[in-house]
Amino acid sequence: MANCAHCGGEIIGDPFHCSECGYDYCAIHKDPVNHDCNIVRESLRLQQSPTVIQSYSQMPQQSPVPQEQAYQQPYTPGVVRGTTDGTYTWYRQESQVPVNAFDPDSGIKFKGILLPHKSELFHFIIGVSLIYIIGIITFTPNLINTGYEWAIFMLAGFYATAFLFHELGHRQVAAHFNLQTKFRLLTFGMILTVFGVVINIYSLISGGNSFPSLALPGAVVVLGLSKIDKTTGLCKAAGPTVNLVYGIILFIISFIIPIYPLNMLIGLAANLNFMLGTFNMIPIGILDGQNIWKWNKKVYIALCGSLLTLLIITYMLIYAPISTNPYIP
Repeated sequence: MANCAHCGGEIIGDPFHCSECGYDYCAIHKDPVNHDCNIVRESLRLQQSPTVIQSYSQMPQQSPVPQEQAYQQPYTPGVVRGTTDGTYTWYRQESQVPVNAFDPDSGIKFKGILLPHKSELFHFIIGVSLIYIIGIITFTPNLINTGYEWAIFMLAGFYATAFLFHELGHRQVAAHFNLQTKFRLLTFGMILTVFGVVINIYSLISGGNSFPSLALPGAVVVLGLSKIDKTTGLCKAAGPTVNLVYGIILFIISFIIPIYPLNMLIGLAANLNFMLGTFNMIPIGILDGQNIWKWNKKVYIALCGSLLTLLIITYMLIYAPISTNPYIP
C-alpha cells in the first residue's frame, strides 16, 4: 500500500496525486493547502539547487523539528523526499521549512494568497473592513427608515468582531504550539467577496433586491499541521470556541441592559456569533468542523451542540411575539 507523502499514513483506496509537487497524498491531505504544496515545491527546488553545500546525515524524525532549528540539519542530496524502506517515515522534513516562511526573503512562494509578504496588520485591516461593509449592506434593508439607523453600524461592528475574534482564536492557539501562523487574504476569496460587495451596493443604490454576500476575504494560515492530532484539533476548535464564549457573554449582557432596543440588538449580536460558529462546524471542505470531527467526535458533538442550541434559543427569543418577547418592555 502507498503512504501519504505528508503524514506518512497508509492510504486507503486510491492515492491523490498532486500535479504541482508530484507526490501522492491521502484524502485528508489531497488539497495543496493541506499538504503545504508550496513548501514542498520550494523544498525540492532547494534540494536540487547546485549551490546547496549542506549534507543530510540523519533520517527524518517522527516528530517535526522545532521551528527555531529549521534549516540547521544537514541532508544528503541523494535522499529523495517521500521514499520509505517499509518503516514509518516522517515525510514532511520540517528542517526544510524556513524559520520565518512568511518573511519576504524566505524564498517561499504562497500560492492562492493575495499580497503574501504584506504585514499581517494590513491583511487584518482589509479583511475586517470588508466584513464590516458586508454587515452594513446586510442590516441596512431591515433598519433603514426605522429611526434606528445607528443600529446598522453597531451590528456591522459586532459582525466584524465575530469574524476577527474567530480568526484570532485560530492564530493564538497555533502560536501557543510554536507553529508559524499569520492571517492572510485569499485571492479567490477576495474576488468573490469584493464582487458580492459591489453587486449589493449597486442593488441598495438602485433600490433592487440585495443578495447574500460571501464573506470569505481571508483566513489564518498555519504551517505545520501535519496530521489529525490534538494540536490540529485544538487549532481548528479555537475559532468556533471563541464565537461560543463571545456569544455567551453578549447573551448575558443582553439581559442585564434594560434598554430597548439596545438589549435586543446585543442579543442579535450573540446570535451572529452562534451562527458563525455553527457554520464553521459543518464537517465538510476546509471548514473547521471536518478536522475536529476526525480528531475527537466527543469534542465535536459538545461544541457543535452548544453552538446550535444557543443559536436556536437566541433566534426564538429575538423573534418571539411582542407579548412573550423578553426584550420588549
